[in-house]
Amino acid sequence: MSAAIGAAIAVLTGIGAGFGIGLATSKAVEAVARQPEAASKISTSLLLGCALAEATAIYGFVIALLILFL
Repeated sequence: MSAAIGAAIAVLTGIGAGFGIGLATSKAVEAVARQPEAASKISTSLLLGCALAEATAIYGFVIALLILFL
């Protein structure tokens, strides 16, 4: 039973990653609206940040699977 609770807590990292990616995307859109000439630099930074945030969600999912099945 406690393993299932631990796995559920580990999967909650997806909520934080989703919130972070949404916030970063909204700020990037605002930045491009203010300075369209900087769009390529902004999108590069946005993609790097989103990839790192998504990696934390995947790590949480992998940890949850490890807790449940090992």
